[in-house]
Amino acid sequence: MATRTVVPFGPQHPVLPEPVQLRLTYEDEKVVEVTPVIGYGHRGIEKACELNEYAKNIYLCERVCGICSYQHSATVVEVMERLWPLELTPRIDYLRTIWSEMARTHSHLLWLGLLADAFGFESMFMQFWRIREKVLDLLEQTTGHRVIQSVNIVGGVRRNIDEQQKRMIVNVLGEVRKESKSLIKALIGDYTVKKRTVGIGIITKEQAVSLGCVGPTLRASGVSEDVRLTKYHAYGELNFEPIVESEGDCYARATVRARELIQAIDLQLEALSKLPEGEIAVKVKGNPPANEAVMRTEAPRGELFYYAKGNGTRKLERMKIRTPTFANLPAVLVLLPGCQLADVPVNVLSIDPCISCTER
Repeated sequence: MATRTVVPFGPQHPVLPEPVQLRLTYEDEKVVEVTPVIGYGHRGIEKACELNEYAKNIYLCERVCGICSYQHSATVVEVMERLWPLELTPRIDYLRTIWSEMARTHSHLLWLGLLADAFGFESMFMQFWRIREKVLDLLEQTTGHRVIQSVNIVGGVRRNIDEQQKRMIVNVLGEVRKESKSLIKALIGDYTVKKRTVGIGIITKEQAVSLGCVGPTLRASGVSEDVRLTKYHAYGELNFEPIVESEGDCYARATVRARELIQAIDLQLEALSKLPEGEIAVKVKGNPPANEAVMRTEAPRGELFYYAKGNGTRKLERMKIRTPTFANLPAVLVLLPGCQLADVPVNVLSIDPCISCTER
């Protein structure tokens, strides 16, 4: 009879730079059971949102996650805009769409670099992150900051994109697209990558739905679900279709993100070509009314959900945040049992976990 061993994977581990622990039970080299342990990074952000004036909550929610900062910013202002509700100009919607896809581009480039790093491809890892620097520079030049953009306000945005910046963005994105496609071909087509990902960590379509998976993790299992289909921001006026793969393994999840990276660049270029004239902010009168609102957006990792409840004062009565990793974490219970111990890091990485978001 095989001996069972329990080992702690995390919360500090060279290939798991997230404050979460996975207690792995394995026989020989095969994982038979996994128990996630969370709670290392709780910051009480939802409660803090009830203590601040509503405008300060934008600053707070932008810091739920460094990588998805822009998406949190856009979602929290939109949920509060729905409390009044406010009528925004089309230009505001287009600008938010451009920055949302720019953030998705840098997030997917970051993840592809980490995937290369997980296989020991250090040079490719650095190349993906070198390309990502160009996207971060675009964010800095158009919003004012590389990481925490702070460009959204209730009723609009702080900054505009002029004609000179449009030309600059188009030129840089052309370079990013060309270089990314070349690197993706080398990574996704590599024999070692396929050997370690094809048929590994399978989540079936039925499992993905029943577990409540979101984002690339869900779409890699054959489910054509994307919050952008609800046509928030300017997505209803752009040529958008969800990227879907059917195999449900680690390779499919990598392929979805690689294809979404190119799609995000194309969406930015299309939105820039259609960018309408208009004001970049509307006047906001009074305090958030005694009303409730919900806003869902598609963050790089999947569906981001915000709920807000006003009471007529400058402070919100309640703010609820549901992040993509919180929805995708149960998938780890399906991914890991049955895999080899050496495949655990790549399996966990394939859902692109962000415990900062999950813990809040």
